[in-house]
Amino acid sequence: MSTPPPPRRKVDKQSAEYLLKSGLAGGLAGCAAKTAVGPLDRVKILFQTSNPTFAKYTGSWSGLPIAIRDIYKEAGVKGLYKGHSATLLRIFPYAGIKFLAYEQIRAVFIKSQAQETPGRRFVSGSLAGMVSVFFTYPLEVIRVRLAFETRQVQRSTLAGICRKIYNERPPPTVHHPANPISAAATTVVENVAPRSGLGNFFRGFTPTLLGMIPYAGASFLVHDSMSDFMRYPALAPYTTLPNTSREETSISSHKPAQLRYWAELTSGGFAGFLSQTVSYPLEVIRRRMQVGGVVGDGHRLSIPEVTRRIWTERGLRGFFVGLTIGYIKVVPMAAVSFYIYERGKFYLGI
Repeated sequence: MSTPPPPRRKVDKQSAEYLLKSGLAGGLAGCAAKTAVGPLDRVKILFQTSNPTFAKYTGSWSGLPIAIRDIYKEAGVKGLYKGHSATLLRIFPYAGIKFLAYEQIRAVFIKSQAQETPGRRFVSGSLAGMVSVFFTYPLEVIRVRLAFETRQVQRSTLAGICRKIYNERPPPTVHHPANPISAAATTVVENVAPRSGLGNFFRGFTPTLLGMIPYAGASFLVHDSMSDFMRYPALAPYTTLPNTSREETSISSHKPAQLRYWAELTSGGFAGFLSQTVSYPLEVIRRRMQVGGVVGDGHRLSIPEVTRRIWTERGLRGFFVGLTIGYIKVVPMAAVSFYIYERGKFYLGI
C-alpha cells in the first residue's frame, strides 16, 4: 500500500502554523535521536572530560563496552541515562529552534530551486546551529555536568547541579604588575568581570559557537546533497516513496518525494559522520571548559589554556579522544534525527 500524498494546501513558511509545526517536528526528532544514543552520550562525555574514574578506558575499542558495563553494574539503566532528563529538557528547544531556524534562513538565502547551491546550504545550516546555541547553551552545561558526576555518595539533582554551578568561584589570580597603573587596571578588570553566578552557565560558549559553524553547516549541506543524490531519476524508483512529491503551483509549494526509510537514514548518517569529523576538536575543548569547576584548580579556563593543556597531556591525539564513540553515537543520532524530522514535516502537512 503506497503512502498517501501530502496535502495540496500551500503553507506560508512565515506563518505561525509553519513555525509551530516545524519546531514541533524538530523537537521530537531531537528527543528521539538523543534517547536512542543516551548511554553512548554519557560515556563519551566521561571520556572527553578526562573523568578520573574512566580515563583508563580511553584509547581502545574495548573501552566503550567495558565502561558501559561498569556503569550498568554500579547504577543500572539509570546510570546509563544519568543527565538524560536535562538532555531532553535542552534538546527539544535546541533541535526545534535549529530546524525551525534552518527553514526560515533557507527561505531567505534560497528562494528557488535555482539557488540551491552548496554554499547557501552551508551558510543556512551554520547560522541555524548558532541561533539554537544562543538560546539553549546553559541547559547544555547543566547536562554535561550531570553526566560528568559519577560519585554515588551524594546524589546529583538538577536543582543541586544548578546551585553548584552558580556558586562556583575561581581562585584569586596573583598578578605582579610592573607599575601602579597596570595594578589599578588589573584590579578594575577583575572586579568588573563576573567570576561566578550566571556566567558559569556559559563556560565553553565560544568554542561551541565556533564549532557549530562547521558542524551544523556540514550536517545540513551533506544531508540535503545526499538527499538530492538519492532522488536522481535513475535511483528514484528504488529510493523514494511513490505519490509523495508535490509540484509548485499557485496554491502549493514544491515538495520532493519522501525517501524510503533506509535512504533517509543513510543520508542523515553520512551527514553526521562528516560533520562530527570536521568539528570534533572544538567539541573536546568546550567539554573541558564546561567542567572547569570540578577538575583542576577550579578557575575558568580560556580556549588557549584548554588547547595547551590538551596538547601537553596527549598531543594531537588529545583533540580526538572519544572520536570513535563520537562516530558510533553521532551517525545513528543524525540518521534518526533527520528521519523523524522529514517524516514529521510530511505528516504535519508542511
